[in-house]
Amino acid sequence: MPQKNKKHMFFSVIIPIYNVAPYLRQCLDSVLLQSFTDYEILCINDGSTDESGTILEEYAGKHTHIKLISQTNQGLSAARNRGIRAAHGDYILFLDSDDWLESNALQTLYRQAGNEDMIGFNGRRYFEDGKQEIPDPGITEFNIEGWPYYNKYSLESRKFHFVCAVLRIYRRDFLLQHNLFFREGIFHEDNLFAPFVCYYAQSVKVIPEILYVYRIRKGSITQSENPKRILDKIDIANTLSDFFIPKQNIDKSYLYREIAGYYFGAFMYPHNKKNLLTTKVIKQHINWANFKTVSVYPRHKRIYTLLLIHPLLFSIYLTLEAIAKANR
Repeated sequence: MPQKNKKHMFFSVIIPIYNVAPYLRQCLDSVLLQSFTDYEILCINDGSTDESGTILEEYAGKHTHIKLISQTNQGLSAARNRGIRAAHGDYILFLDSDDWLESNALQTLYRQAGNEDMIGFNGRRYFEDGKQEIPDPGITEFNIEGWPYYNKYSLESRKFHFVCAVLRIYRRDFLLQHNLFFREGIFHEDNLFAPFVCYYAQSVKVIPEILYVYRIRKGSITQSENPKRILDKIDIANTLSDFFIPKQNIDKSYLYREIAGYYFGAFMYPHNKKNLLTTKVIKQHINWANFKTVSVYPRHKRIYTLLLIHPLLFSIYLTLEAIAKANR
């Protein structure tokens, strides 16, 4: 179990910040008002041009828990990585700057920590338009390794997706030992980070408590349209398949299903209906040998063959599939 003393902070809360002035105080206050106090807050100001910098300087001047780090705008992954390298805590918690923690989050996690590589927990989504939803059901798991954990839960249909990095705390030494950082310069960085973390994790615990609140707002990174999103998903599929295809000691069927979905999803991505990318560009980015290998399910084998011949055949296939489903 980690040494719960004052030689090291128990938690390092890493908050990447870019132009979120209207939400930043709530985010920071949600940590500063925790009953558990053995933590540091690493605020990575990623080149903000609004009032975020002023707010950060104000808070850093009042609260010794806060360590302010400023850099030119490099993106979410680079800011998180900067925080990992600067952290001193036994465990790292990622908090997005427009979200917040529930009031008992750190105390709950402290009581549960027993030197696991990761501890997962539940979250809920907050909609600025006032929409209410029932949170995902909680999960309880003890003494499970990371890969069985991935296989058991990664494809479950949930509002708060399994891959979200903010739904776990990570033992800092574990991340450093396996060089587990976020790929910089891409969208969907959590989709790449989660399988690698699960592959290396030897001990995982999951608790059902809702400890994190995820704000859904227009204009956020996850809501923006950008053709680069499509190509980044393909690059993630290429990277995952390059790494995992040679592995012989694990069940890869669930991961392969996910990777195949990234590949053929590029041709049916909602954004691409606006012709943001040509099918020629998409096809050039795909590693077709990897695509063939990960297409282990019969449907995915059919889709792979149709796309290899011509993407139009895939569109016809989807239309016929939808008609058949509607007529059942």
